[in-house]
Amino acid sequence: MDVIELLESASLLVPEEVATENDLTVGDVWDHLAHDEWQIALNLLEELGDGHPLPLTFWERLAGAAEQLHLERSAAWCHWRCSEIRNGVIRADLTLRPVAESRRRTPISGHGELRPMWDIGNLSPTGDVTVSIARLWVEDMPFLEPGGRAAVRLVPLTPSHWRHVEAGRRISMHEDRTVAGTAVVTEVHLPL
Repeated sequence: MDVIELLESASLLVPEEVATENDLTVGDVWDHLAHDEWQIALNLLEELGDGHPLPLTFWERLAGAAEQLHLERSAAWCHWRCSEIRNGVIRADLTLRPVAESRRRTPISGHGELRPMWDIGNLSPTGDVTVSIARLWVEDMPFLEPGGRAAVRLVPLTPSHWRHVEAGRRISMHEDRTVAGTAVVTEVHLPL
């Protein structure tokens, strides 16, 4: 499919009653498509999808359109949303340890590249702490500096390890044996 076909087919998956905070709807998407404003239509569809759960196909089509338009950030976000649908998402408020207290000296990428280990309270059969891996997306920021704080989205590598995690739980991020950051879970949405 070409860009316009991908955007049109994605827009057909958005219920008519869904609107953004600014009361923009799928009708506005069609207006932008009619004027060949593909990037604006893509951005609006992303915004509509962020406010309302939409199927995997929606995000796959947006990812394809973003790739054809060479919009790397949008493509990465749409692929990320596909991962959330497949594996679930844990949202949390993360605080990284400052440089003086951790091994990390550089900012972490905010766009899903880091796959840190998390102590979420699981124990091995011998009673030792085990860690689980989850990809990390920093919301509304391109990167997070050591000592910084931000809302994050986690996509678990193994969703079943995270079934017991609930809002309010404190979890620890590790890049090695030391604690790199601490997060408080705000939402949990795992696949059934």
